[in-house]
Amino acid sequence: MSVIMEPTARRLTFSEAIPPLENGDHLTAHEFMRRYEAMPELKKAELIQGRVYIMASPVRIDQHAEPDGLVQGWLCTYAAYTPGVRHGTNGTVRLGRDDVPQPDGFLRIKPEYGGQARLDRDGYLGGAPELIVEVAASSASVDTREKLDTYRRAGVLKYIVWRTRDGEADAWRLENDDYVPWHADADGILRSRVFPGLWLNVRALILEDAAALLATAQEGIAAPEHAAFVKVLADFKAGA
Repeated sequence: MSVIMEPTARRLTFSEAIPPLENGDHLTAHEFMRRYEAMPELKKAELIQGRVYIMASPVRIDQHAEPDGLVQGWLCTYAAYTPGVRHGTNGTVRLGRDDVPQPDGFLRIKPEYGGQARLDRDGYLGGAPELIVEVAASSASVDTREKLDTYRRAGVLKYIVWRTRDGEADAWRLENDDYVPWHADADGILRSRVFPGLWLNVRALILEDAAALLATAQEGIAAPEHAAFVKVLADFKAGA
């Protein structure tokens, strides 16, 4: 007697059971992270105002990779001399239900020193870092439009966009829940009040003059306001 065997259903793998991320998808932050974590081959994806952006195109050396390296050097220099301040690059940040960006660079004050963002149990940053920097090719980028509004609503205190193709850098500071232009001083130096002693030589940045950029950064770190800020951070942690 022959026995007719029922075909065995193929068990779906984890990645097959979860739909892949697609450019233009409209998702919640929870669903975005569920799909993103199931695609380890995906290098960079962001959720901005509920819409998925996948950075799948090649990265140009002159318009992004090398400029990004300069930005990271500037940020890292400041963080290295400022206990309680951390520098990050290309990290996933959970800002809210509709926004999970992956900024090129950021500075944050650790929560035990009074900062507004903290690591969650999965190792992602929850809440807005105090400063974000994005490297964009031009003013047509999402960095200067959708992200500008996203970072404002999330409470990012300072936001800088370096438009490498245009040869310009834009900066904003949060004031009364709105972004207003953050201008350099008469000497061309952008000085931060959120991070005292964080000085950006805008001309050196645009010209990609690393030596001048870092020399100005060191001048800011040596300024009295930086020493005072370090003490404030230490006092906050001691009293927390």
